[in-house]
Amino acid sequence: MTAPGSDPLSRPPGTAGYPAPGTPGGGPYGIPPATTPPERRPGRVVGRSLYQALLLVVLVILVLFVVYNTQTVEISLVFGTVQAPLVLALVIAAVLGALLGWLASRVRRVRRRR
Repeated sequence: MTAPGSDPLSRPPGTAGYPAPGTPGGGPYGIPPATTPPERRPGRVVGRSLYQALLLVVLVILVLFVVYNTQTVEISLVFGTVQAPLVLALVIAAVLGALLGWLASRVRRVRRRR
C-alpha cells in the first residue's frame, strides 16, 4: 500500500526518457514538443498544376487520336490476316513496344547486379 497523496506511477521530470521541462527539447510533463508540419512550398503547387495541365493536354490528344483513326485496316499476322480498327492496332503495337522496352531494362538491371 502506498502513502496517501503519493502516486506510485509518477516519475520525476527527466526520467521518462524525455528531457525535463525547461531544458532544450523538453515540453511540459517531460513530453517532447510537437513538431509542426512542413510548410507547403509554392514550387510544389505550381508543379502539381503543371502536371495536371499536361495530363489534360495528353488526354485531349489521345481522344482526338481515337476519333480520327476509326477506319478498319487489315493486319497480316504469321498465322493469317485480321481486320481491326487502326487505333486498336496502334495501341497494341505501342503496348507491346513498351513491354519489350520494360523487359529489356529489367534484364540490364539484373545483369548489373551480378
